[in-house]
Amino acid sequence: MTTTHQTRNVLLLASAQALFQTASVLVMTVAALAATHLAPAPWLVTAPIAAMFLGTAAATFPASMLMARRGRRYGFLIGAALGVLGGLCGAAGIWTGSLVLLGFGTLLIGAYQGFAQFYRFAAAEVADAAFRPRAISYVLAGGVFAAIVGPELGRHGGPLLEPEFTGSFLLLSVVSLLAMRILLGLRMPAAPPAAAVAGAATPRPLGSIVRQPSYLVALFGAATGYGVMILAMTATPLAMIHHEHGIADAARVIQAHTLGMFLPSFFTGSLIARFGVLRIMLTGVVVLCAHVGMTLTGTGFHSFVAALVLLGVGWNFLYIGGTTLLTETYTQAERARAQAANDLTIFAVGLASSLAAGAMLDRLGWQMLNIVLLPWLTLAAAAIVALGLVRRRRLRATA
Repeated sequence: MTTTHQTRNVLLLASAQALFQTASVLVMTVAALAATHLAPAPWLVTAPIAAMFLGTAAATFPASMLMARRGRRYGFLIGAALGVLGGLCGAAGIWTGSLVLLGFGTLLIGAYQGFAQFYRFAAAEVADAAFRPRAISYVLAGGVFAAIVGPELGRHGGPLLEPEFTGSFLLLSVVSLLAMRILLGLRMPAAPPAAAVAGAATPRPLGSIVRQPSYLVALFGAATGYGVMILAMTATPLAMIHHEHGIADAARVIQAHTLGMFLPSFFTGSLIARFGVLRIMLTGVVVLCAHVGMTLTGTGFHSFVAALVLLGVGWNFLYIGGTTLLTETYTQAERARAQAANDLTIFAVGLASSLAAGAMLDRLGWQMLNIVLLPWLTLAAAAIVALGLVRRRRLRATA
């Protein structure tokens, strides 16, 4: 594929990522707040967000298998259509006062995410080896747009219609429609000819792929970054309201957090190329520990902002680093199963984190909720360091 075609496809994927992530950030900003008027118990207010991650986990493997047969573009268009339907169902749930229907809407939005999370792998597939880390980073950098627009759509869409936040979910449907229009222009490379596939090595069993140390560390690192981020991010709007901050302040904090998630993507790929993927992943763990430390400085607006920015940057380094490391562990014939198993696990962790956030916040409070993340982060750091030592010994042995 020529440089021009690589750049065009990466730009389209980045634009689709921007719109998809706008929908996701919008849900993270307002879904729990909308559910406070519908949920029969406090611990259920994060159920719509948990439903979104359930939808992602349920859709991930079927999405990967479908795209292996019908192509990325076909699958991505189906995903965006699910986003349109999910926004309509979410609005109907708020309109009718039904937590179940709101949750079904966010479930469909999660299924949209189940397809859209493969945008970063599609970027790796359209890029050559030298451009690949930056292509992944540039696609995820589409989230910078989402960081600005997502919370604003949620906030301004809130009072647009009654009951509050009905308009937010209708705007989500419009965003998903725009994503469909952009994805129509995507042109992925043709599948390898049958003769080439027949002559290739037999794909390994999934268990053999997963048991590779590099695969396990890539998975654990990305799942750690995602799980920690979702747990804290889901709890943030509720914690801020509890500490007497308004919805506008909560939206601004989520906006700053999302910028922290995606703004580093413009240079994370270059950092990986210069310093190595494991060093960047380890840096991500350190930054997440700094997030925990910042939550201990208080519950004022600036403490929330600083902590959530650090949370976003730490996620970025672990998630992009984990994705880059993962692409080293499978062949072309193995990619669908390897990618699906990775992302299914990551979003299952996200589901558990989002579902636990409300109960943990209610029982532990904001600061203790973050403190209990430290053992998890310690294990992730140990796994990354251990893989680095193994690789260093192998390098010395072959020198």
